[in-house]
Amino acid sequence: MTALPIEASPLAPAQDAARTGRLRLVLTRLLAAKGVLVGGVIVLLLFLLAFGGPLVTHWDYATPDYLAIRQPPSGTHWFGTNGIGQDVFAQTVRGLQKSLIIGLLVALFSTVVASLVGACAGYFGGWTDRALTFLVDLLLVFPSFLIITIISPKLKGAGWIAFVVLLAAFNWMITARVVRSMTRSLREREFVRAAQFMGVHPLRIILRHILPNVASFLITDATVAVGGAVMSETALSYFGFGVRSPDVSLGTLLAAGTDQAPVFPWLFYFAAALLVLFVLAINLIGDGLRDALDPTTEAARPARTSRSKS
Repeated sequence: MTALPIEASPLAPAQDAARTGRLRLVLTRLLAAKGVLVGGVIVLLLFLLAFGGPLVTHWDYATPDYLAIRQPPSGTHWFGTNGIGQDVFAQTVRGLQKSLIIGLLVALFSTVVASLVGACAGYFGGWTDRALTFLVDLLLVFPSFLIITIISPKLKGAGWIAFVVLLAAFNWMITARVVRSMTRSLREREFVRAAQFMGVHPLRIILRHILPNVASFLITDATVAVGGAVMSETALSYFGFGVRSPDVSLGTLLAAGTDQAPVFPWLFYFAAALLVLFVLAINLIGDGLRDALDPTTEAARPARTSRSKS
């Protein structure tokens, strides 16, 4: 007897149409959300500044100008200079670039780990669920900030990539618990049961049926995680446990300029303003994505519209 191919399903056209309608609805909501548009424009401009800024200045972030020590902003040094004559604009865009890269990588790694661990724990259940849940609970008990401050000095020679891995290792547990709960509900749905009866491999079910149905939560969580990771990197670098000299980040710039801020404000407030602006923009995008991707608002929207017309 010839087995039917897995992809051949009479419900496929209906599922594709529903997916297309869902995507169109999400795009409509995103375009209507002013917070997402404002936050997206700000983030885009910050990325352009971070990666395009070094191209528009002839000063290198590590090269001092000994003829301009602690000079205020001018036509030669747009953001002024620091105590050894380094250009603050070049240092600020370099620090912003490093903080953004670290935030993006930490959010990416932690989201991937959280989605896989949470989905496997919720789908397989049994001893797999107990083991993974125990690991999550164990890591949640540990004071992550204290552990990172202890381990980070031992990784001086490993570079900032090791710092990214260290941050990501303690940034995925809460998301994994949420994904686990969502997966436990999804595994009882008809489409998952049908795939199981058809003999589809469990990992394929997780990748093709479970994770796409929690993608809206993961996208929103990853967006907010970028801002959280940048804040964590800034805090750790501020206290000397993150990015190390001669490289710079927003945290190292804030740490170097804190004591001199009352007298030489340009050493502190440019980096601080960019950090605050980025975190606010990420929060605006996260709130807008949460509203646009929340399936519970889909049914409520027509009801509100019909009431308004009446």
